[in-house]
Amino acid sequence: MATLRLILGDQLNYNHSWFRETNDNITYLMAEMRQETDYVKHHVQKVCAFFLAMRSFADHLKKQGLQVHYYKLDMDENPHKLKTLLEDELKQGSYDRFEYMEPDEFRLDKQLKEICNDLDIDTGMTGTEHFYTERSELSEFFKGKKQLLMENFYRHMRKKHKVLMNNDNPEGGEWNYDQSNRKKWKGEPKIPEPLTFENDPRPIKEMLEKNGVRTIGNLDENNFNWPVNREQTLQLLDHFCDRLLPHFGDYQDAMHTETTYLFHSRLSFSLNSKMINPEEIVNKVEDHYYQNKEEIDISQAEGFIRQILGWREYMRGIYWKEMPGYKSKNALDNHNDLPGFYWTGDTRMKCLQHAIKQSLNNAYAHHIQRLMVTGNFALLMQCEPEAVDEWYLGIYADAIEWVELTNTRGMSQYADGGVIATKPYISSANYINKMGNYCKECHYYHSKKTGERACPFNALYWNFLEQKRERLKNNPRMGMMYSLLDKMDKNQLEAIMKRADKIMKNPDEF
Repeated sequence: MATLRLILGDQLNYNHSWFRETNDNITYLMAEMRQETDYVKHHVQKVCAFFLAMRSFADHLKKQGLQVHYYKLDMDENPHKLKTLLEDELKQGSYDRFEYMEPDEFRLDKQLKEICNDLDIDTGMTGTEHFYTERSELSEFFKGKKQLLMENFYRHMRKKHKVLMNNDNPEGGEWNYDQSNRKKWKGEPKIPEPLTFENDPRPIKEMLEKNGVRTIGNLDENNFNWPVNREQTLQLLDHFCDRLLPHFGDYQDAMHTETTYLFHSRLSFSLNSKMINPEEIVNKVEDHYYQNKEEIDISQAEGFIRQILGWREYMRGIYWKEMPGYKSKNALDNHNDLPGFYWTGDTRMKCLQHAIKQSLNNAYAHHIQRLMVTGNFALLMQCEPEAVDEWYLGIYADAIEWVELTNTRGMSQYADGGVIATKPYISSANYINKMGNYCKECHYYHSKKTGERACPFNALYWNFLEQKRERLKNNPRMGMMYSLLDKMDKNQLEAIMKRADKIMKNPDEF
């Protein structure tokens, strides 16, 4: 039976059971499509990283003796639409069956089901053999429960998969060492040089430009730092365990102008393209911790594993539980435009300037920069969640909708009304000053609420609380802040509101 199997660009699982044996009756189909490059404006490094990884994966399959039909973006026969691509390929190959791996994006899941319904041959879907969980596992775990607390799900995952466990007890005696993961980096300990790879994205970039693919961000021979195959990914994992893990947990929330990556692993692109699976990473980190307990505190390993075993699987479960309605949620009724400086970094606010320019230059920012700098400001500005989604989905190399949407619309923008977060993740300049050195080099004073050089975060923060009072006043976690707001001098609050209004009307002037 002649079978055509589709591999999407984020399904580069080198160890998938599909590829364990050769079969002349099976052909694998991969394609670089405008359907995927154009539905949002992506960072040029993101597109280059995916296309390089896809081409490397196709070459790997061919070397294994598998038949692969690969359509590059600039090939005349590439129709750039998935439905047309499949119809053309199926006709040309006289196939009896079509198979695909389970997509992780609702849009593609729906499209492929519709395509299969229109085909007059046998079809089948298989799992990606990547995640710890099935799509529905989170929904089943929380069935009948009022709150979908990640911590509860995380503990369930730790017990089920026996990760960092001593029989029924957590390693170290505590489930979560988040309180130990909030240190400010002040130049010490020294951060090892990032591991680099000799990948040349310039031919991809030239192809994109020649074919009119619109992108954002910057790319030169010195700032492309993404692994594009499994071998490089495993090197990066080893580098993380050997050089970065001993201090990862301490400084995972830290921010600093003199470093891009701190002690972060940079494995997210490899994970989300499936060149490596989460269980491999978790097992490697866990083993490394147990082998080096004298040098690595439990808080370092747990802080990292929590992000993958807990947060990543949790976010995927929320995505499939809540879609498709999740994508249109706007619980706080925010509709303002995203400031123009999100596309340039041209602002006098040092934290936003650094985080955005870093994102434009590297297609990378770590989770606190995304949540408490760019996300925090967008929420305080009361920006339209859809615009914020598009920016996050486009600018980061690791951004795929199932993980981006939940983190942005849910965790960052509180647009889901509390499905994920128990309160909005907002702060004044105080938190940013506490976790980084941005405020020391800033045009604005982090300690001032009003006046021309008062940090815009401060006025926007109190203004947000006042304007969203009716929606948030009954949230038990917001009680302290509303108590402080109610005690504020009315003249001071009026001055704060006026400054916030000025900022919101012309954010690109700040």
